[in-house]
Amino acid sequence: MTGIIFGRQPLLEALKNKRSFNKIFIAKGLKGDIIDTIFRLAREAKVIVQFVDKQRLDYMTNKGNHQGVAGQAAEVAYAGLDHILAALAGKKDALVLVLDRITDPHNLGAIIRSAHLLACDAVIIPKRDAAGVTETVAKVSAGAVEYIPIIQVGNLVQTIETLKEQGFWIAGADAAGKKCFEQDLKGRLALVLGNEGYGLQKLVLEKCDLQVAIPLSGKLDSLNVSCAASILLYEIYRQKLK
Repeated sequence: MTGIIFGRQPLLEALKNKRSFNKIFIAKGLKGDIIDTIFRLAREAKVIVQFVDKQRLDYMTNKGNHQGVAGQAAEVAYAGLDHILAALAGKKDALVLVLDRITDPHNLGAIIRSAHLLACDAVIIPKRDAAGVTETVAKVSAGAVEYIPIIQVGNLVQTIETLKEQGFWIAGADAAGKKCFEQDLKGRLALVLGNEGYGLQKLVLEKCDLQVAIPLSGKLDSLNVSCAASILLYEIYRQKLK
């Protein structure tokens, strides 16, 4: 991701995580503890801080909810699959989240936020037909993109095979599956969630060792994918705590 990071929390987390910035922009007259911290961290990192009119920030962020701050960020590299798998080689309860063609950046940002907060070790996304890590994703994630490795891969099916070779069980989220609360989701696990409208691709679903479903009530047949991700990730986290 390269471009503008805006919003107080995403910008603050990026600075804390030593992200490289070309320049930080703060609205004239803006005050407060978090603004003071952003200014201090920027100065410590020797980043130029420029005070500008709110209209300039509106233009830079396409009238996004910038909260009076924005940063011109340098490019962020995605994590490498081999590197992350090597780091997780000895972890008995490693958890990887695999996203099959999530196209809405708001959904992706919300999922990444939940993944970070619920002890997920990495998020895997495809290079094609899916949202990447953009300014909007960073904003919606509330800065979580700075703390969890995000891996972009060319072939999701091959990646799942690689995960299996590394001792991961593959759990696909599917309405036809067994209730998530009735399954053992501990150990090395890769949770796979599908596209907002179509769910998991057939080839991806066929590669799953088990299918997990969230029991629902009401007249709608599914949850928003970011809500489903939160529920399933929490159930995995709950089982680990037990």
